[in-house]
Amino acid sequence: MRHGEVRAALLLALRQGAGHGYELGQRLERQSGGTWSPSAGSIYPNLQRLSDEGLVTSEERDGKRIYALTRSGIAELKDRASRGEAAPWEAMDGGGGELRDAVVALKLAAKQVSLVGTEVQRKRATEIVIEARRQLYELLANG
Repeated sequence: MRHGEVRAALLLALRQGAGHGYELGQRLERQSGGTWSPSAGSIYPNLQRLSDEGLVTSEERDGKRIYALTRSGIAELKDRASRGEAAPWEAMDGGGGELRDAVVALKLAAKQVSLVGTEVQRKRATEIVIEARRQLYELLANG
């Protein structure tokens, strides 16, 4: 995601209530249906910028920096809603909702194999995923 989208996503995550950076990242992953897992390297610099802009406040609680929306942050969210802007993770879809859902389901299945599968099953699952990736690129190349 681009900088402006991460910024908007964090504001939307804070609409649910105050939270620390890791918690906000978890919210965004849930809200995106698992299709986007923002890194600390994108979350914390953007939270600092939002704080510098007066859209969020932060305070230290129990050794964690907790962020919350300010009135200006709430106003920015209202402006965004009035413009009819979709959540950044919805805009990521690009019309491929079914494909996205299939990829999320694949990710969950692969996680299960990695957790409870035998070594032989994990090796075969890796081969399957590598082959699927190859076939997808071939699909694009051959139009």
